[in-house]
Amino acid sequence: MTAIPHTPAPSGAWRPFAQTAFTVLWVATVVSNIGTWMNDVGAGWLMTNLAPSPQVVAMVQAATTLPVFLFAILAGAVADIVDRRRLLLVVNVFLSVVAFAVAAVVQAGAMTPVLLLIFTFLLGSGAAFIAPAWQAIVPKLVPREDLTAAVALNSMGINISRAIGPAVAGMLIAAFGLVWPFALNALSTLVVIAALIWWKPAAEPARALPAEHVIGGMIAGLRYAAHTKPLRLVLVRAAGFFLFASAFWAMLPLVARNVLGGGAGLYGALLAAVGVGAVAGAVQLPRLRAKLGPDRTVIAGTVGTAVALVTLAVVPGHLPALLAGLVAGASWIAVLSSLNVAAQAALPDWVRARGLAIYLTVFSGAMSVGSLGWGTVATHASITTALLVAAAGVLLAIPATLWARLSGLRKDHTPAHSWPQPDATPANDAPTTIWIAYDVPVDHHAHFVTLMQEQKASRRAHGAYGWVLRQDTATPTRLYESWHEASWLSHLRHHDRVSVSEQALQDRIRALLTAAPQIHHTIGKA
Repeated sequence: MTAIPHTPAPSGAWRPFAQTAFTVLWVATVVSNIGTWMNDVGAGWLMTNLAPSPQVVAMVQAATTLPVFLFAILAGAVADIVDRRRLLLVVNVFLSVVAFAVAAVVQAGAMTPVLLLIFTFLLGSGAAFIAPAWQAIVPKLVPREDLTAAVALNSMGINISRAIGPAVAGMLIAAFGLVWPFALNALSTLVVIAALIWWKPAAEPARALPAEHVIGGMIAGLRYAAHTKPLRLVLVRAAGFFLFASAFWAMLPLVARNVLGGGAGLYGALLAAVGVGAVAGAVQLPRLRAKLGPDRTVIAGTVGTAVALVTLAVVPGHLPALLAGLVAGASWIAVLSSLNVAAQAALPDWVRARGLAIYLTVFSGAMSVGSLGWGTVATHASITTALLVAAAGVLLAIPATLWARLSGLRKDHTPAHSWPQPDATPANDAPTTIWIAYDVPVDHHAHFVTLMQEQKASRRAHGAYGWVLRQDTATPTRLYESWHEASWLSHLRHHDRVSVSEQALQDRIRALLTAAPQIHHTIGKA
């Protein structure tokens, strides 16, 4: 990772703003997200006019999040392989074209429910390709010690836009008509394009090895997630929360229109209340996390979400609904920021976009399935029933996922570059088997085997398969570790990617030995 010069900055949550590139991109993203929220409010409200069925209205939310579920892993692999800035530029230009097309169709009065869902899906697809790359560049914009604050500020920026965008959209719809939220969203895409053209990141070090292919990169990302416990724990907590919390977003347009009898202005005000609550929550979040830690912060946010859902369901009136929005916003950012930080901490840079894409896939999948499910419940039962069942579910998710703790997940993923480079230079596509002989005193065997189970997970995350640890029957103190890798090139990448934390584990293993381990490679049919 390129070193970032440190500039004196305010302490605490605001320190990332000392980095000019972070600040410019943050402001541009906020402006663009304001446009996105105006578009979402316009789409949600337009659908209540075109097809007011709860199930159809909930499909707008599903069409927004489903593309992330479908494309995020592909997008993450692409973002880890190609230049991330160029990828962001290309996709934002695509989004700009689609956004201007939406505004033109609405202005012409030609929008239909199916066409609105198609446009929403296309905009969601662009967002799916942006999100992993955008999150993956954050560690390049700020010093490592400011990463947590930068992630929180990005979440706060999203919620500042949520506070402004819906309120402005509601006023524009009421005063000037439905086309204006869509038109201003199209213009807002130009701001982020200009910021990306301005940003000139430091050149990445030249790659010693060929870039991965996209399909192979996707498989490597999925494999890393499957064998990396910290990331798996984040995914469990995310699925347990977002599946039920999605009811708030899916039902909110219907609460504004059908339950409270309001118009676009009320819907925008409810979303603005969510944004205000989220911004207030983000300001207090560093203090809250320091006091409670990540696990109890997520629990507090989950309970707050349940309170907001119950309030919308059983307490009538505009003021209680606005208060529920404030609570929901603060709760949402408490959970979302904690999970985002934990996901970032679980990932090294070489697989960061893919790992974040998998996290986003779980997020969007839970939101899409949840939105469709709660829309169905509201259609066949009632909006109140959907909100109450979701509130009960999100509370039950607390004990069900509490075992997946987020505390203590941070590791040093800096490449150690401590493995000796192999002397062999076979064809890169040659399957490879690695054998390592260890001399371990008998009284250290139990501890050695325990550490080797951690080593097994690490090897498999880097592409090992057929991993075996066995004892020499003739020499009880001699143990052999062996595994296969798909190609010699995969093994060389394994060399490059071993992190400082993984090297520390290997050092703990070596401390138990009576002699240096003996390493052998068999190249050919694995």
